Amino acid sequence: MYRRILVATDGSTLSKKAVRASIGLAATMKAELVALYVVPRYPVSYFEGGVSVSPVDIAQTEKQWSDRGQAVVDAVREAAEADGVKAKAVLTRSDLVAESIMSAAKKYKCDLVVMASHGRKGLKRVLLGSETQHVLTHSTVPVLVLR
Repeated sequence: MYRRILVATDGSTLSKKAVRASIGLAATMKAELVALYVVPRYPVSYFEGGVSVSPVDIAQTEKQWSDRGQAVVDAVREAAEADGVKAKAVLTRSDLVAESIMSAAKKYKCDLVVMASHGRKGLKRVLLGSETQHVLTHSTVPVLVLR
């Protein structure tokens, strides 16, 4: 039914559950897996006029975030391949996480997106929003959300 599944992960406990489920689903369907980690850009404008952050510190922080993200998707790829699933590890940089997920699904011709719900409730959800909700309501391909 599905030929290529995109799993969006941030390395959190909840997203690891989505990773395990997507690997199992891909193995069952004999599908390929694309593991995606979206690295945000350093929020420079947030500190304008207040705290001075050097470009070197910003670059170092963004490199640490990228290295962590690459390690996360590499681990997903290795786990998938250990289960006999062909997998690709993808890292992208953007502040628009939901848009990046949907763009990657299109770019890699995925026919299913798997991701975890964020677990926020109440006022935090209203104020912080939900990348999962945005993907769920705007994606052109089916989305499987795990809790």
